[in-house]
Amino acid sequence: MAHMRDLKRRIRSVQSTQHITRAMKMVAAAKLRKAQAQVTAARPYAAKLEEVVGRLIAAVDPETQPLAATREVKKAGYVLITADRGLAGGYNANLIRLTEERLREEDRPAALVAVGRKGRDFFRRRPVEIVKSFTDIGDNPDLIQARELARQLVTMYLEGTLDEVNLIYTRFYSAIRQVPMVERLLPIATPREKKDTGDYIYEPSPEAVLRVLLPRYCEIKVYRALLEAKASEHGARMTAMDNATKNAAEMIDKFTLSFNRARQAAITNEILEIVAGADALK
Repeated sequence: MAHMRDLKRRIRSVQSTQHITRAMKMVAAAKLRKAQAQVTAARPYAAKLEEVVGRLIAAVDPETQPLAATREVKKAGYVLITADRGLAGGYNANLIRLTEERLREEDRPAALVAVGRKGRDFFRRRPVEIVKSFTDIGDNPDLIQARELARQLVTMYLEGTLDEVNLIYTRFYSAIRQVPMVERLLPIATPREKKDTGDYIYEPSPEAVLRVLLPRYCEIKVYRALLEAKASEHGARMTAMDNATKNAAEMIDKFTLSFNRARQAAITNEILEIVAGADALK
């Protein structure tokens, strides 16, 4: 009987956990739909802006633009974008593993800008310099947050605190496929081949347009990275909670089978005792 009571408690406990994981899956699915719509809307704008910036840089000398000029990299910077919360499968672990690999391969001094609690808390306990940290981004990053983050990154780059800035985030493809990647933000990459700019007239000049456009380009690139990361987080959490719900169902089936077997054995023992008692009375 004690064994049966223990199995009942386990079944109720797993059922309670299953209710929670199913609810979290539904919440993540609802957030994913909104985040996916934002990512889909932001990608064409970011791609077109990158094309325009590339054409403009090709029309001028990149060394005249502080955000595009190449210089000796005395300290490389990595902007790690993780989640503030867990329960998202391997989402945070994959990003942290990629960051560790890049830091080990780096032959120059490196520093970290941590966006999200998980990355910050992990590297806070490691011998890595964290020059800045940002948390509580929320489930729907907006352009104001991206502008503030980009502004501080640009300031650190122009002041020489960092001589190179790379974004580490997860690119969203689907709810079951998210790919961690490293993408350079600063200095802004210049096209390898000169593009034909004869069909465009810039007023007042390409250099003046670039001075205004390059900071905006950094903001949009950071904004897109935040959106990609957040959609990936929701997709990873939805998948993780779906797997947890299925695993809970398997555990419930297993415990229920064990409970039924134990109950059947108890009933059989009681019947045998009754039969044995009846035989003894004869």
